[in-house]
Formats: sequence, C-alpha cells, structure tokens
Amino acid sequence: MSGCKSFRGTKEKDMIDINGEKADINLSFKNNLREQIISYSVLKNYLKDKNIILNGVKLKYLSKLFGNLKCVIFTPEDLELSKGSPDKRRSYIDLCISQIKPGYFSVINKYDSLLMQRNNLLKKINMGISQADELEVWDEQLARMGSYITLLRYSYIKKLNVFSRKLYDEISMNKEILELSYNSTVFKKIEGRTDYKGEMAEEYLSLMKKNLKDDLKFGFSQIGIHRDDLITKLNNLSSRDFGSQGQQRSIALILKLAQAYILLEETDDAPVILLDDVLSELDENRQKFILSSIKEMQVIITSCTDLDSNKNIKHKGKNFIVSGGEVSQKK
Repeated sequence: MSGCKSFRGTKEKDMIDINGEKADINLSFKNNLREQIISYSVLKNYLKDKNIILNGVKLKYLSKLFGNLKCVIFTPEDLELSKGSPDKRRSYIDLCISQIKPGYFSVINKYDSLLMQRNNLLKKINMGISQADELEVWDEQLARMGSYITLLRYSYIKKLNVFSRKLYDEISMNKEILELSYNSTVFKKIEGRTDYKGEMAEEYLSLMKKNLKDDLKFGFSQIGIHRDDLITKLNNLSSRDFGSQGQQRSIALILKLAQAYILLEETDDAPVILLDDVLSELDENRQKFILSSIKEMQVIITSCTDLDSNKNIKHKGKNFIVSGGEVSQKK
C-alpha cells in the first residue's frame, strides 16, 4: 500500500492464498491533508493485470502509490544493513529517496534497464557480433542519469548523517561518534556540484570510456552508481570491518529511525512504523531506545510472544491474535 512490493517476497502470487484465486487489500488512512483510500487486487491467473486504485483513480503501476502512505519497516533482516552487502545499502537509500521524491523510483528502474542493455552489448562486442561505437548512445544516457542519481543520494546521505549522528550519540551515551558518507566509484568530489547534465555527465562519460577495456574484458560495467556504497564509520573506523555485532545492530536501528525522522521533516507527515518481530532480536536497552524514539508515531508491532509479557512495551493500543490464518482482537 505504500508503493513497495512485500518485504516477505517480490512475487505477486505469494500474496494469494495457496488454495485461493485472488488477493484483495483495502486500506484507508489519514495524512496531514485528508483521508485517502487504497485498494489492490490481483488474480492468480492474471498476475500482470493488477487492479490498483487510489481515491477512485486506477493506477497503472504499484510504484505510483509512492508518497501517499508513508511507512518505515524494521525486520530482523534489517539488522544486517550495516555489515551486509553494498546492494542492500543502495536499495535502502534509493527507497528512502523515493518516499520523498516518488519520481525517483522510475529513474532507478530506467538506469537499471540501460545498464542491463549496455552489459548485454559488451558481451556481444566480445563475441564480435556488435561494434564498440554502439556503446555511445547507452553511455551518454547512463552518464546523465548516473550523475543525477549521485546528487540525490549524496544529498540524502548528508541529511541522514545529521540525524544518525545525533541518535547514535544517545544510544551510545556519547561514547562513540557515527559518521556516514557516500562512496562514489565515479566522482572524487560531489559537494557543491549541480550540473548533472553538463560537467558531471562529461566526467562520468570520460571515466566510462577510460574503463572500457576492463569492461569488455569482464563483460560488465565496473564503475557507476550501481557500484557505489553508503560508508559507516564509528570513531573514524569502518564499522563494517571493525564494528562489534552490538554496534552493527545499533547502526542499523539508527539508520531506520533517521529515515522516519527525515520523512517527518520533509513531508510534515509522521510515517507508520512497522516492527516485524524485531524486538525479540534486541536486548532490553535497544528495545527501550527504539520504543521511546517512535512514541509520537503510529506503530504496528508483530511478535511471536504475548506483548503484555514484555515489560518494555507500554501502550494504549489494541492487541490482535493471529492463529490458523484467522485474525481476532484480544479482549
């Protein structure tokens, strides 16, 4: 409903009951402007023909819902965000930006499509099927689009660094300093630059041409925004290389909390916080920290245990029990 695919899996058929033929979701929500209604349905035999309706208007793509219902989700898998592979951090940053700039999602998809076509062409050139000068049309588009994406990522990470540093001061009781930065495989300097159609694109294109020999050798594009990374440091040391498991988890939590605060600041809407069985993975201090940090937002928590038995969770909300595929409210 927020414009994303399910974090459980990316296939629409997984949203349909094993013995069913159709999945329906209907949701109403209020933001700072008005109440809105979203409905989504998909048939098992017609998965590509999804029926997505926002306030009575049919949408062609799920991503068109971006920017309406804002959610931030925590899962146990997110605790690997700090020490996991770079593609996880790139996806995280791209999702964060898309929540603020809905059109950004289509830019990323377009870049990925161009990159795939360029890589296919590199392989054909290696096989003698195509000529190297055919790369020019793809390279020019990738250079402009890659420069634009770089600027948006860099700008977002700067803001993320401000919020994350302050939050980490609290969770570490001022004992450690967290610093975030954007590692670009293309640009040595990004600060103060804006001309993604001109000077930056030319620099990007020049480096792609310089690296062409290696690209042809390996059969894929070795530099570009698809190889960039979000770097996290604690006390000026790489947290990925030197951070303890506890520090890694704290950083992952801080990144998600900072995402929520930035959403609130940029859109004037507090996001819905979804905690999917994540509290059981955290020690008591981290549980208290995360719950106190999101107390002004709407929170939905799933847990394998009775929430009333957890002394850290004090709430005035509703309890629901899910058993055998049935949902019932706990009295």
